[in-house]
Amino acid sequence: MNYDKLVNPVVSALPPSGIRKFFDAASMMEDAISLGVGEPDFVTPWAIREAGIYSLESGRTYYTANSGLLELREEIARYNKRKYNVEYDPNGQILVSVGGSEAIDAMIRSVVCPGDEVLIPEPSFVCYKPLTIMAGGVPVTIETKEENDFRLMPEQLKEKITDKTKLLILPYPNNPTGAVMSRADLEAVAEVIRDTDILVLSDEIYGELRYSGEEHTPFSAIDGMLERTVIVNGFSKTYAMTGWRLGYALGPERIIGLMTKIHQYGIMSSPTTSQYAAIEALRSCDDDVEDMRREYNYRRRVIVDGFREMGLSCFEPYGAFYVFPCISSTGMTSDEFCSRLLREEKVAVVPGTAFGRCGEGFIRCSYAYSIEKIEEALKRIARFVEKYKKQ
Repeated sequence: MNYDKLVNPVVSALPPSGIRKFFDAASMMEDAISLGVGEPDFVTPWAIREAGIYSLESGRTYYTANSGLLELREEIARYNKRKYNVEYDPNGQILVSVGGSEAIDAMIRSVVCPGDEVLIPEPSFVCYKPLTIMAGGVPVTIETKEENDFRLMPEQLKEKITDKTKLLILPYPNNPTGAVMSRADLEAVAEVIRDTDILVLSDEIYGELRYSGEEHTPFSAIDGMLERTVIVNGFSKTYAMTGWRLGYALGPERIIGLMTKIHQYGIMSSPTTSQYAAIEALRSCDDDVEDMRREYNYRRRVIVDGFREMGLSCFEPYGAFYVFPCISSTGMTSDEFCSRLLREEKVAVVPGTAFGRCGEGFIRCSYAYSIEKIEEALKRIARFVEKYKKQ
């Protein structure tokens, strides 16, 4: 059969994720170390696992409501009220999804029509552009700069807005840079879009992983932004629950209703066991989250200092669990650096270009790995950098 005539050309033209390439190659190498994937090395806290086990032992193995267990939606609402003082109605303004990624996809498909422009600050997570394209939208990138701490600057945003702009994606705390936006930064963004009809998808999956001393502020908490914002969050990063595949969206009832319709036809409902486990996570695991955040902060200091000591410029990340050092002094492109590092020193990291063209000259390294692996990886990277900086 001639599949070129049969397959969807839009999907066929999309490149594969640039994150997995080096991770997959490293997995085939003996003694390789990967700092490539953003997955916590912590085991899901016991109280969460126990709640999931108990739900199975109790025979809770049936579908839930399309939007998720009401008990979980109520707990999500309580969590956001006590943490951020933002109120959501569990009956209409909350959708429980299969990971945060499904919620991002559903939100984009719910609002983006063919030809609509979607503003995407970069460097940023790999899914926003492809999902926009598959929805028929037009991605419009905004290149954030290291000299601005990789924050979205209001003047940059203003320059990119046209009469076709439908949606702004706010990916903070940021993957891959670790950049954060303060409340004042978010207020400046809000002023730019306040008198427009632009909607906001605020990806806050790393909201609980901040190290600057300032608490995370949801974009919906900014005056006037609640009615135009969908918050995407989840349990993967905060609670080390990546394999449980559970996320959620918070937003205006009309938009959450459309997202639920997409979820209803494409997914039905999120995993029941995971939902019962997530209830326990929200109720009793604040201390576990704090313990993991403390350990991430320690690793953050080790890896940032390590890159600086080997002579590479390294932006100070105050969120998530990634560093984004500049490797341009080696004379290599990001892809060349990562390919040769893996081949010569058996360390897998991700080229900055996987997160947008403006990531050229940078690499992303995750510190969601044990301190032993991080320290050994730094030794190997330092040896590699020293070798090529001498030439």
